[in-house]
Amino acid sequence: QVHVVESGGGLVQPGGSLRLSCAASGSIYSINAMGWYRQAPGKERELVAAIINGGRTNYADSMKGRFTISGDTAKNTVYLQMNSLKPEDTAVYYCNVDVLKPNLESVDYWGKGTLVTVSS
Repeated sequence: QVHVVESGGGLVQPGGSLRLSCAASGSIYSINAMGWYRQAPGKERELVAAIINGGRTNYADSMKGRFTISGDTAKNTVYLQMNSLKPEDTAVYYCNVDVLKPNLESVDYWGKGTLVTVSS
């Protein structure tokens, strides 16, 4: 079993910053990737950013330049630094961990999410 826990959400004013953290623990053989997704009310869950084993990063176009993902898949941790936040960034942010099993099967695990509210 793999546990994924996010932290760092909260209420922030437009233009402000927040840093989200995610840690994975449990039966982890290896991690392919760790990433952040978000889901706003009435919308589908969407990719924010991901970091691939080896350090390569991937961002949704609308987040480039404002959000920065960092972390270490070898240490099972990932962070998301969010700057210049806008009201439309309000959403529940979920951490996703793509775990590689010893049999080379990949399994996705999700955290319960952390709410980010951008409002004055």
